[in-house]
Amino acid sequence: MTEIAKANNTKISFPLIDRTEPNLLEETFNYSLPPLIRFDGPIVEYIDGKPVTFDPQTLKTRDLVITDTTFRDGQQSRPPYTIEQMVHIYDLLSKLGGPNGIIRQTEFFLYTKNDRETLDRCRALGHRYPECTGWIRANTMDDFRLVQEAGLAETGMLTSCSDYHIFNKLKFKSRKECMDRYCQVVDAAFEAGIRPRCHLEDVTRADIEGFVLPFVERLMRMSEQVPDHLSVKIRLCDTMGFGLSYPGVELPRSIPKLVYKLHREVGVPSERLEWHGHNDFHKVHINGATAWLYGCDALNTTLFGFGERTGNPPLEAAVFEYIALRGELSGIRTELITELADYMRSIGMPIPDNYPFVGRCFNTTSAGIHAGGLRQDERIYNIFDTTALLGRPPRVAITDKTGADGVTLWVNEFFGLKGADRISKIKVHKLARWVMDQYEVHGRLTAISDQELEAKTRELLPELWAKFRG
Repeated sequence: MTEIAKANNTKISFPLIDRTEPNLLEETFNYSLPPLIRFDGPIVEYIDGKPVTFDPQTLKTRDLVITDTTFRDGQQSRPPYTIEQMVHIYDLLSKLGGPNGIIRQTEFFLYTKNDRETLDRCRALGHRYPECTGWIRANTMDDFRLVQEAGLAETGMLTSCSDYHIFNKLKFKSRKECMDRYCQVVDAAFEAGIRPRCHLEDVTRADIEGFVLPFVERLMRMSEQVPDHLSVKIRLCDTMGFGLSYPGVELPRSIPKLVYKLHREVGVPSERLEWHGHNDFHKVHINGATAWLYGCDALNTTLFGFGERTGNPPLEAAVFEYIALRGELSGIRTELITELADYMRSIGMPIPDNYPFVGRCFNTTSAGIHAGGLRQDERIYNIFDTTALLGRPPRVAITDKTGADGVTLWVNEFFGLKGADRISKIKVHKLARWVMDQYEVHGRLTAISDQELEAKTRELLPELWAKFRG
């Protein structure tokens, strides 16, 4: 009996359930998909001292979508993309999101000639998704004219909502003056037939009861006076990464409470709520997924998380989170993630080697025991079928820690051997011995490259070379 059980005066017994065949929990770990996210009941969060129930099953019926800000926030952390680069990335994003438009929208700056030409050329491709939208500041009417001239159906508006911004940055004399200015630009959007998307900048450091809820409530009343397609959208911007997913956290940092207040108390429909986060405290992805879970339909992302300062929710992570929550691909072409990563590298974007899904070593092992597991059944040490979903078979990096199992795995992958053709480690002992000599005899410290191994394979395993490469 455990110490905790003794303290609780309970008697717990867990008898062994013996089996002769493995239980691989395939209802969760279906190797053809990322591990599915399954819930065993409703979620309860205490809000204003009262229990509130959230039903995770709605995730399968709600119109969850991913939105993109690679060309806006994503350009605030790097040298500007060229027009050609942005058009190519936009084209790949459309293919990745598939015919159902899982990647639903992307946004563009409108301030320079290059910005506007990029927007025109992306729209000229004729893709339905992602829809091209704009981004402006809502404290000046000059920016709004750019949206009108571009002929966009929707634009984001920067409506900063913490007192840090209202008073210390924008220098408004009162909250009322600030709210009136924002609503003036929203009215102008309505009159022009453009849907406004209000970006509540710094919302996780704002006075929720004193400004955010009254402001959004006013926006909802304004939306009642216009056609549905013009109704205001609300983007919740966790500008400094202060948001928290934990149950019981108080506002303004609680994502569950924040979404609940806006959705259920103010009445913003889930399809008009969007989450935009930053990664200052390494919580950017889980915070975005939490917003999805508690009633926010849209998750705003950037490719590979590149964005201002610490970056935004990674788009590719949101893609796999979406699939794990829905239990299906929904038309998403996941192999485009690898193509996008290769393209981003080619134009100078650094992606760490250990970065999930696209890093050069994300599914590469140099540990002999791992390589042995991969050789027997790649499911043992591979997160899902990376060959099918990403075009990236699991690999092994050859070092002094790799052992004969790792060398065998490398040889089988190099020759592309499948099934009965795959060779055992007995047949590669010469190559494995040469690898160990590099470290034990010659004092090598670096990994052995594929080019070196290819040359030594041809020299030391001539029969295999003749059979499979000759």
